[in-house]
Amino acid sequence: MKKNKVVVALSGGVDSSVAAYLLKEQGHELIGLFMKNWHDENVTISDECPWLDDSNDAMLVAEKLKIPFQTVDLSKEYKERIIDYMFDEYSKGNTPNPDILCNREIKFDVFMDIAISLGADYVATGHYSKITTNNSDVNNIKYELHSGLDETKDQSYFLCQLNQKHLDKILFPIGNLKKTEVREIAKKNNLITAEKKDSQGLCFVGKVSLPDFLQQKLKKKTGNVIQILSNSKVFKEGFHETDYNERLLALSSHTDYKSLDGKIIGKHEGAHYFTIGQRKGLAIGGFNEPLFIIGTNTETNEIFVGEGKDHPGLLKKVLKVKFSEINWVNDQYNYYNCNDLYLNARIRYRQKLQKISIHKYLDFLYVEFEELQSAITPGQFVAIYDNTQLIASGVIC
Repeated sequence: MKKNKVVVALSGGVDSSVAAYLLKEQGHELIGLFMKNWHDENVTISDECPWLDDSNDAMLVAEKLKIPFQTVDLSKEYKERIIDYMFDEYSKGNTPNPDILCNREIKFDVFMDIAISLGADYVATGHYSKITTNNSDVNNIKYELHSGLDETKDQSYFLCQLNQKHLDKILFPIGNLKKTEVREIAKKNNLITAEKKDSQGLCFVGKVSLPDFLQQKLKKKTGNVIQILSNSKVFKEGFHETDYNERLLALSSHTDYKSLDGKIIGKHEGAHYFTIGQRKGLAIGGFNEPLFIIGTNTETNEIFVGEGKDHPGLLKKVLKVKFSEINWVNDQYNYYNCNDLYLNARIRYRQKLQKISIHKYLDFLYVEFEELQSAITPGQFVAIYDNTQLIASGVIC
């Protein structure tokens, strides 16, 4: 195997530590870099932000492996590309995915540029995903992004906005391992991160609860919580279109709830703090089943709730994304040559793959699921798969 110069994104966790160890064992020339992406005490709970501990652990792993190590400060880019975008989206009532954006905008853009400027042939991370090559045309090699071997840890969904240019420069050394194997390798080789718990919270921000984080920029504003009954007329009006395209349009549209459609059952502190499908944070009792958010309106500052996980306001079979904004991870695919394939999709991390069909109508790609889906949420990503290969993604409208 050819020996390459590889920059490893050492996060201070066990996954990236083992990724670095495996590459070192293969004889590659390594540089360990830790990304310092957030240290704004005005928009975080600094006592709970673990970046100092993480950077120290990353440095100790680099020392153990005898590889050069340094920290790069990407906080300016992270604020501009991730944090500001998050606040803007939440203020509009959408629900962005900062982890997907972090991979696209920071790890495999800004960070990758730094790595290449250091002479790196590749960037390596501790993601549980696999990259393979399709060499059917030696003059036009295509890279395939596949699910990781460990189905319980597969992180391909978070990588759904990558493309061929990215995949040409990326290595995922632990993609063919299970988490238990990764920890065993770390223990066997006395890596300090062997027993370290997986990180939680916002990507690189730390153990900060999302409501607390949002409240530091999006101010509290009291509004009404309105219950919509499952037998409400808004779910019975339906549509009477026989045209297939008009049917897709109707099934993918979001119900425009009004206060008169239900009854006020409580108060909240800001519609922009809530997202479709959320069941925690309402502090309203007295119901047989949990209440779920089925809609928000940031203009009127109202949130709409339904009782029970099978409430019709939660369930849909069709979503749409802007056709012009579809990211084809593997550009050998397009709408026309994959329309007849047996495709699957997921709309959130760790969701089991769901059978789908895809359709184009006017300026949108419609994804129709075989089964009803719960809490299809604007601003989130749908990732489309051909077997284990992630081929495309887009932001849900």
